[in-house]
Amino acid sequence: MQTGRLEKLLEFIKNEPNDEFLKYALATEYLRLNETDKALNYYEDLVNNHPNYTGTYYHLGKLYEALNRKDDAIHTYQTGMKITREKRDMHAFSELQAAYNAAAGIFGDEDDDY
Repeated sequence: MQTGRLEKLLEFIKNEPNDEFLKYALATEYLRLNETDKALNYYEDLVNNHPNYTGTYYHLGKLYEALNRKDDAIHTYQTGMKITREKRDMHAFSELQAAYNAAAGIFGDEDDDY
């Protein structure tokens, strides 16, 4: 298991404890190392303290789904969709909407052809 990247990120965050990108990178690295509790802490910190860091919502929602926390995942996707819509980040919005639809059991409009 390679921890060099993790050690570097932890060193960086000591100097910049509120850096959104470093928190996101740490969450992603912990997830890669299968340390889901630590990843969850960083992702939740991001949505609570840096709500406009929109990349977090998709990954936190997926982590909630993996942890069988479907209601939390759906709520996370909804919150992310609201924020990305306000920021007019339509790419992120569409990714969150697709994840939300899948988690909520909502299917696309491909069945609407009568």
